[in-house]
Amino acid sequence: MAITLSTLNKMKQQGEKFAVLTAYDSTFAHLASAAGVEVLLVGDSLGNVLQGHDSTVPVTLADMVYHTQCVKRGNQGALIMSDLPFMSYATEEQTFESCAALMRAGAHVVKLEGGAWLTESVRKLTERGVPVCVHLGLTPQSVNKFGGYKVQGRDPAERKALIEDSIAAEKAGAAILLYECIPSDLMQEIMGKVSIPVIGIGAGNSTDAQVLVLHDMLGATTRKPAKFVKNFLTGHDNFQAAFAAYVKAVKDGSFPGPEHSFE
Repeated sequence: MAITLSTLNKMKQQGEKFAVLTAYDSTFAHLASAAGVEVLLVGDSLGNVLQGHDSTVPVTLADMVYHTQCVKRGNQGALIMSDLPFMSYATEEQTFESCAALMRAGAHVVKLEGGAWLTESVRKLTERGVPVCVHLGLTPQSVNKFGGYKVQGRDPAERKALIEDSIAAEKAGAAILLYECIPSDLMQEIMGKVSIPVIGIGAGNSTDAQVLVLHDMLGATTRKPAKFVKNFLTGHDNFQAAFAAYVKAVKDGSFPGPEHSFE
């Protein structure tokens, strides 16, 4: 059966974790979804791992539409979530047009990076039948503002803002929240204040789901892996086994461990 938002909400209510993995093409979308990955994220991380950029900023909407179409063709029942790339949702009209393009390409959910300023966009998109995932914490499209890829939410003001933004996003109608690189104790606190499914990456083990970049979890990277990354191809002789091992580790709670988290 195809995974839907209702499936994810039911899994959360039953305390069952789900696995999320980035995908950019038909072949890996097929392999990952067939192995039990519930959500395929067509991430603008393709700018780093496919296009060779040093950030996600150069990725265009046309890039995201193309790769979403590719993932849709190989998908075996997973929920497809696609990123809105840098500056493709700066105005209301632009946001609607960008979301329409991704949904027509095959996305079931769109993901936007940002905090309280997204509230009105989330509300209007939800009203118009577009499910939204709000990405909080370290938001890669803002890397130039942050001055690099740094853990967020370590000082009291940042912690307070992240909690308030989380509550505001859910009230506005967000279907999913995703947190990147925040302290695990802050993530635990937020989990007690929201009721929708929560995905984490470098946010500890209290979330409903985990996500990794495909190339990172297969060890296919030319840069030093981030602290939250684990190579699941190690010890396995094919991609399918690595995907299955990732799904199992997420579901049984063995990944991420303390060594993959920030305090």
